[in-house]
Amino acid sequence: MYEGALQDLIDELGRLPGVGPKSAQRIAFHVLSRPREEVALLADALLDVKDNVRFCERCGNLSEAELCGICQDSRRDNTMLCVVEEAKDVGVIERTRSYRGVYHVLGGAIDPINGIGPDQLRVRELLVRVGNEPIEEIIIATDPNIEGEATATYLTRTLSTLGIAVSRLASGLPVGGDLEYADEVTLGRAFEGRRRIDAS
Repeated sequence: MYEGALQDLIDELGRLPGVGPKSAQRIAFHVLSRPREEVALLADALLDVKDNVRFCERCGNLSEAELCGICQDSRRDNTMLCVVEEAKDVGVIERTRSYRGVYHVLGGAIDPINGIGPDQLRVRELLVRVGNEPIEEIIIATDPNIEGEATATYLTRTLSTLGIAVSRLASGLPVGGDLEYADEVTLGRAFEGRRRIDAS
């Protein structure tokens, strides 16, 4: 539709996840309207993150050092290990401020249709950590979808032979949701994860 550099920018922005053609065009025109200094800061930030951010050697979280800030934090509970699919999931859990253990990032989920099995994930590294660290409980926090459930089932079977407590994040009805809009799987999970209410 456009020519040269502008169309190239729109095309590249359109490759980003969640950015459709209209959004890509809107962002490109926004970039055009900003001073060159601001655009240079954005370009520098993109190159900087690509050059300097890597995966933590221990847990697989994002880091600019060999170990991420969570792995370096001596106040964390090293007996609790939360297993997540992606590094972005660590940030989501951290924002709750209800977990003080450490993490292990798998780097994805089991997805046979796309050729992703346990060998393509950081499962081996997880087993090494379980053997070398004082872990007493593993919390599986994979996504509540088909791939996440397959991953959780595989990990539960693999880890159950090691004598370590394995738990799964509860899932069910969201706060503020209506029962009539809940699907059968979500409602079934809500029943499975129900808790006794103490009257006192």
